[in-house]
Amino acid sequence: MPTRARQMIADRPGEPEVLRLVEAELPDPGPGEVLVRIAAAGLNPADFKSLERGGGEVPLRPGFEVVGSIAALGPGASIVGGGGAVDDRVVAFRVTGGYASALLVPARDVLRAPAALDDAQAANLLLAGTTAADLLHEAGVRGGETVLLHGASGAVGVSLLQQARELGVRVIGTASPERFDEVRRFAGEPVAYGDGLEQRVRDLAPDGIDAAFDCAGTEEAFAVSVALVADRARVLTVVAPDLAQRFGVRARGGENSRQYRDEARARVVALAEAGRLEVPVARTFALEEAPEALRLLRTGHPGGKLALVP
Repeated sequence: MPTRARQMIADRPGEPEVLRLVEAELPDPGPGEVLVRIAAAGLNPADFKSLERGGGEVPLRPGFEVVGSIAALGPGASIVGGGGAVDDRVVAFRVTGGYASALLVPARDVLRAPAALDDAQAANLLLAGTTAADLLHEAGVRGGETVLLHGASGAVGVSLLQQARELGVRVIGTASPERFDEVRRFAGEPVAYGDGLEQRVRDLAPDGIDAAFDCAGTEEAFAVSVALVADRARVLTVVAPDLAQRFGVRARGGENSRQYRDEARARVVALAEAGRLEVPVARTFALEEAPEALRLLRTGHPGGKLALVP
């Protein structure tokens, strides 16, 4: 039986204000599909970037990750890890159209939700979490090493701090002084960005920096990273591919990281289930407040993730 769903869509690329709330009828799930009743949708910078950029099918349907419960399974549908039943609490990541009250998604993108996280937290777990996992993997980080993390108090930074801690890796993380406690909370060693950053990091790590990760996108972050890390293949960014090209380092994202991020999803969920991976959340919004939430997200607001609650 078809399901009515509320959705935020845009008929053209643009600012958050192009989004509008509509109702749509979803068909029953087909082979290999799952109908998810959404409890919360995560918000990420990729959402407003894709909205501004456009491309692909119109209407545009933002939202890459959600948490909710299984409303129905299509023929032969089996979620990641096997099985899945109606009313199971699940997360879905690398989906399209998460700003909705219900969504049809491929079963291969659905995993059991970690009980240790509430809905707003679980909805924001996987994009940042798999991005952080990919950075650590691509840089070949090993226990006992020391790494530099730019933007350590942001969503990807906080997840990377926690995953690095699991590996026995020391992380020096740049942040504004008012965010130092957040970096320390997740076992990072905070350092203020700005003039003199390179020397401050050298003072903290006289034996050197093994790898560096950019989640800030500033020229300072790149210049300091290449000055401190001997192997430029171990300097990576997820936000500034143009600067990566100029400084001769690597940018991660899109197709060049898709396979590993998909493989990492189950491990990230398992860490959260075990209580070893937190997702700080600052605020939730109603579904129709998505434009306001995206505007706040664009300001680089402090304090954690944002979520939409249908």
